[in-house]
Amino acid sequence: MAHSLFIFLQSRLFSLSFIVIKGSYLPVSSNNKVFPVFPIQSILKRMQRLMNLFRTFTYTAMLMTVALFFTNCSTSQKIKVESDYSYHGKFKKYKSFDFVKDMNPNRLEDDPQSRIIEDEIRFRMGLIGYKQTDKKPDLLVSYRIFFDDLRFTGFNQPDIEEWVRYEDEKEKYDPIKYNLRQGTLLILFFDGKQQRTVWQGYASGIFGNALFASEKMLKRPVRAIFDRYRFLAEGFPYGERAQNNSDRENHE
Repeated sequence: MAHSLFIFLQSRLFSLSFIVIKGSYLPVSSNNKVFPVFPIQSILKRMQRLMNLFRTFTYTAMLMTVALFFTNCSTSQKIKVESDYSYHGKFKKYKSFDFVKDMNPNRLEDDPQSRIIEDEIRFRMGLIGYKQTDKKPDLLVSYRIFFDDLRFTGFNQPDIEEWVRYEDEKEKYDPIKYNLRQGTLLILFFDGKQQRTVWQGYASGIFGNALFASEKMLKRPVRAIFDRYRFLAEGFPYGERAQNNSDRENHE
């Protein structure tokens, strides 16, 4: 629309013929009716400013359209999120956790990406009532980041909330192979007493390379994974859960 208006104004400007009277231009219409005298320099400057304004508006609108297109493409990216659990897990009994640093081989002490992921895991664990402690924690939490494509073995299992009703440790494991796309975050829960991994959640298709786009992009897969873990810490009161849900909304 801006371009059409620009063409219209331009055509109207050059449809006039001009005669010179003492250093000024007198516009004359096609029927030779003389208009009042105006300095043509002033008119041309105003028209030029107007045309520049339309050009700027058109260029800005084009940039905004392109930016919106790429934003929609990036936010519509589909994330694959899965989780598996052990039939030996005591999910209704856990209430404390800690991180296992030596289980994170790609973690650097001063790595801001690792700190963001660990802080988000700590925040999510706190929302469901788990207390962090280094004195015999019920769960040891670890995570791994895979930047390349990954062939991963998961399990086709009953819904974990259904399984905990009867907790049959003799339930059969049905392996299933996943082709996880480049960039996968894996979070593991390890039962220290049993010395076994009891739960794992993983999100793929998140990271394109080692340089993550933003803090939000790092928190996003952590949040998606924890949406798959639906157990409150033992003894966690419902009222405190509601307050933590409010904190979660503010955090996001």
